Amino acid sequence: MRIDPGVNGSLAPDATTFAPGMRLLKRTPRTDVYRLYRVLRTVDDLVDEDRPQAAQRVDALEQWASDQRDTSPETHVLSQLARHYPLPASALVDFCQAMRHDIARDTIDTEDDLELYCERAGGAVGIMVSSLLGISEPEDLTRMATLGRAVQRTNILRDIDEDLVFRRVYIARTTIDRFGHPRPGARAELLRNQIAVADELYEKAAIRPRSRPQRAIALSAALYREILRQIEREGYGREPGRVTVPAWRNKLLIAEHRLRLHLTSAAI
Repeated sequence: MRIDPGVNGSLAPDATTFAPGMRLLKRTPRTDVYRLYRVLRTVDDLVDEDRPQAAQRVDALEQWASDQRDTSPETHVLSQLARHYPLPASALVDFCQAMRHDIARDTIDTEDDLELYCERAGGAVGIMVSSLLGISEPEDLTRMATLGRAVQRTNILRDIDEDLVFRRVYIARTTIDRFGHPRPGARAELLRNQIAVADELYEKAAIRPRSRPQRAIALSAALYREILRQIEREGYGREPGRVTVPAWRNKLLIAEHRLRLHLTSAAI
């Protein structure tokens, strides 16, 4: 699993794909969302880099979900956040299960297995972020969890080559059997198939931007979905490497998003 790493692997607030959307938030929730992301990113890095302390830090998160005891730097931050927000323990446990999957290098056999992994790795993050943004309506929570799954699938497609270097495969075995191994220049059909799945999730996750937090999420989702379009523009993995949307294109999307919001507000 990989959370959007920003610059040089750090979760720099001004460098992540989600940052432009998060800048629409008021300062306190924006800062707290970044704090939560740093917690998750730190543990994710430890796991991805096969650090010896990774399992212990995952254990600490899972234990915190049960009794909120501070036993690691990450749980200390969670305890601070929990004083102000109803952090959902079940979502944190789901995230930890995804981390354990990565530590064990378990195989993803079917698309259903991949959906479950994305629900735990990405959907759980969407639920936790919702608690910080005051998003609590059941329908909106479902959309946030779905968005998390869409983002996780996007991460997987963006990082195929990087994951393969570390002997990690997040494409379902049945999908590889159907379309072939996702090697550069030989994965166009596989990527078309997987992009279609992710796009469907983004459509299901679309949140009507009625509030400031919802507007922030809508912009972040649009920027993240653009990664899929960039994969298409670059020939569906014709060349190896991590796909990055050019800065000018992101700026154009941000401007278009703001214009739509302005026109919507004027019409109301």
